[in-house]
Amino acid sequence: MSISIKPNTTGLIFAMREEQEGLQTLITDQELHHIAKRSFIQGNLWGHPVVMVLAGIGKVAAASTTSLLIHHFQVNQLLLSGVAGAADASLKVGDIVIAQELLQHDMDASPLFPRFEIPLSGKSRFSAQQDLSLDLQKATQAFIQEIHQHLSAEQIQEFQLQNVRMHTGLIASGDQFIHDKQVLNHLKQALPDLLAVEMEGAAIAQVCEEHNLAFGILRTISDSADETAHHDFQSFVKNVAAPYTLGILKNYFENKNE
Repeated sequence: MSISIKPNTTGLIFAMREEQEGLQTLITDQELHHIAKRSFIQGNLWGHPVVMVLAGIGKVAAASTTSLLIHHFQVNQLLLSGVAGAADASLKVGDIVIAQELLQHDMDASPLFPRFEIPLSGKSRFSAQQDLSLDLQKATQAFIQEIHQHLSAEQIQEFQLQNVRMHTGLIASGDQFIHDKQVLNHLKQALPDLLAVEMEGAAIAQVCEEHNLAFGILRTISDSADETAHHDFQSFVKNVAAPYTLGILKNYFENKNE
């Protein structure tokens, strides 16, 4: 299998097919590569080389896919966009969180190592690359100002998206779909600055750090990570989170400097 390596390529990872809804049709000059039971779509998006892939759900799937993007396609940065559950009372459904730090909330090798610390690494938190994070923040703020261009008035009303806000801070990942308020409260007690919970970001962050690769994690709040978390979840991902991704990535790539 021959893969043509393009400089300054961005890897785009998604955990669920619904999260990348509509994006594939916008990628030009497409080349399809099948590696390790995954389909990688290589091409150009708003004038920039990209490789898009559906990783699957969970930390192992995310880490494996990240490694494939690095070694087979030599991406120079990686972006993950998808949904997450809110872990802070200041966030509401439809808000956007851009990770500054990520950790694995289900990592616990105590008493040999402190809770959350990755054994033998000496750290529990992985920091996103600042310049990339700032660019994503600018793209997100611009999207919020033009949200009516991407979602219908009916969608905005249905999901109460009249006052969408952007947040930056800590996102925690684990192989668990959190839908229990008690579980979430225990996490929040251990991590007071926690903003959101999901299932992939921290694994991607760890692999990227090991390879000195810039990464950005962008999450749309789909639920409150409590007993109501499954309500209208698929509808929200397809009809809200996917248009968010399209709009924010468009702003990001159209303003990205080579």
